[in-house]
Amino acid sequence: MREVVDLNCDMGEGFGHWVLGDAPEDKIMEIISSANIAAGFHAGDANSIDRVVKLAKIHGVGLGAHPGYADLKGFGRRYIRTEPAELINDVIYQVGAIREFGRRYGVALQHIKLHGALYMEAAENEDLSQFLVDTLRVTSPDALLFCMGISKTYAAAKRAGHPVIQEFFADRDYDNSGSIVFARQVGRPDPEKIAAKCVKACKTGTVTTVEGDQLQIDFESICFHSDTPGALEMGRAIRKGLTDNGIRIATADEIAATL
Repeated sequence: MREVVDLNCDMGEGFGHWVLGDAPEDKIMEIISSANIAAGFHAGDANSIDRVVKLAKIHGVGLGAHPGYADLKGFGRRYIRTEPAELINDVIYQVGAIREFGRRYGVALQHIKLHGALYMEAAENEDLSQFLVDTLRVTSPDALLFCMGISKTYAAAKRAGHPVIQEFFADRDYDNSGSIVFARQVGRPDPEKIAAKCVKACKTGTVTTVEGDQLQIDFESICFHSDTPGALEMGRAIRKGLTDNGIRIATADEIAATL
C-alpha cells in the first residue's frame, strides 16, 4: 500500500485574457502538493507564470515547470516533427522562465514535467528522452523529472541517476500496455469514481484498463488536470478519498527523499 503520495496538477494554462478550465487557481492550490506551470509555449505567459508561482509560494506547493511544444493553437497536443536538439532547447528556455519567477519569490524549482504530446513523444522516443536527461544533468541536476514508469524517459533517468518521479493519471484511462489513452476532448468525470480509482491504485497498485483487465502500476505522484471539466470538485474528492483512507499527501521532494 502506498501510504504517502504527491498530488500534482497542471496550472496556468490560459493565455492573456483567455482562461482555460472552470476551476479557480487559488482553490486548486489548496488541494495539491505540486504544481506544473505552463511556460508560454503551449499555454501561459509571463503574467500567468507570475500569478501562479506566487500562489505556489503562498500555499507551500512544489514548483514545477511544464514545458511543451510551441503550439498555442493546438494547446501542445499536436505532434511537431523536428530535431531533438530543437525540442530540448525549447525545454531549456521554458524551464528557465519558471525557475526565474521562482527565484523572484524565493521558491526553488522542484520538478520538470513535459506537457501533452511532448510528454507522450518522449515516453516512446529513447533518443529524445536520453537527450532530455543528459541536458537536465547539466542544467537542472536536482530537479525531479515527472514521467510514466513505463516510459523511455523513466528508463533514461534511472540509468543516469537523475531524480525521477512516476506519475499516475487520475482523469485519464489506461490501456493494457500501461500507457494512458490520449484524449483530445475529456468529458466531465464523476469525482467519486475518480477518487475511488486513486484510492484503489494506492491500496492495491492496480488500475482497471479500458480492456477491462487489472494492470499493475507503480507511482509516487497522482496527476489531475485543471482543464478537465469539474476539476475542482474532482481534486477535492481525490484529496478527501486519499486522506480518509490514511494516505498522506506530501510534496514530491519529500517523497523523493525517501526513495
